[in-house]
Amino acid sequence: METVIKKWGNSLAIRIPKMICRESGIQDGTEVEIAFDGNKIIVKPCKKEYSLTDLVSQINEENIHYEIQTGQARGNEIW
Repeated sequence: METVIKKWGNSLAIRIPKMICRESGIQDGTEVEIAFDGNKIIVKPCKKEYSLTDLVSQINEENIHYEIQTGQARGNEIW
């Protein structure tokens, strides 16, 4: 598949065809990593790795979700 490089401000830009975006999971706002390898330009989506420890460390008084009452237990729940 061929496309054309275009000027965008002081940089150059490439349009990624819809089919490639759909298959790769790239959408508007997706962060990508760009690398140059010999005569190839490689563009791939950044896959962020999350750990439970990192996520829990971000809980604070402003974003904590408080307990919600949902009524009496039904079935075999153990509370």
